[in-house]
Amino acid sequence: MANPKYKRVLLKISGEALAGEKHFGLDFGVISDVCDVIKECTALGVEVGVVIGGGNFWRGVKNGEGYIERTRADHMGMLATTMNCMAVADVLAQKGVDVRVQTALEIRAVAEPYIRARAVRHLEKGRVVLFGCGTGNPFFSTDTAAVLRAAEIGADVILLAKNIDGVYSADPRVDASAVKYDSISYDDVLAQHLAVMDSTATSLSMDNHIPVLVFALKDPRNIIRAVMGEKIGTIVGE
Repeated sequence: MANPKYKRVLLKISGEALAGEKHFGLDFGVISDVCDVIKECTALGVEVGVVIGGGNFWRGVKNGEGYIERTRADHMGMLATTMNCMAVADVLAQKGVDVRVQTALEIRAVAEPYIRARAVRHLEKGRVVLFGCGTGNPFFSTDTAAVLRAAEIGADVILLAKNIDGVYSADPRVDASAVKYDSISYDDVLAQHLAVMDSTATSLSMDNHIPVLVFALKDPRNIIRAVMGEKIGTIVGE
């Protein structure tokens, strides 16, 4: 088998993806498939950090707007990401994968506090590290958290697993003439206001020269294909 293209990756998975067709809560069939692929990555020697969104339980801006103050609503979203991390960690552990959960907000009874040096050491030992609670700050998305953690751990690439198979010139579900890009620059993503990540996350990845590979999670095997350097999705870079 060929060698992986990337040694250390940061995998970003939306909370909605973990809900599968139910669109709320957790679909353990989906989670099991994703965990199988993560286990395969570690068997190849790839070091894997994971950031998971919380939208399958709670989206701070959408669910709390008009009812709950934004800061508190965002903190609730951080707790939702931790629930997802705990679920994925348990499934990984059942499959024999050594895994740790670290959270930006201290929840010592269920997770380690996020400490960069400790996270890197876990990765070096072949453990999967799940990063919960986003950045730990309100007004920042889990996309921004993914880029931040990728920069901190020195990831070679951000694997952005979404419900769409790449970056398009427009929403392909609305515009039949939308064109898919094989590659695109950070500047073009920002200039065209393309919905890859929010602008803060895109700017942070650009400033730290971290490529972002956008692909569909519908087939979890795409994670392996991405790690091996196969041509899938869209690469956002310099």
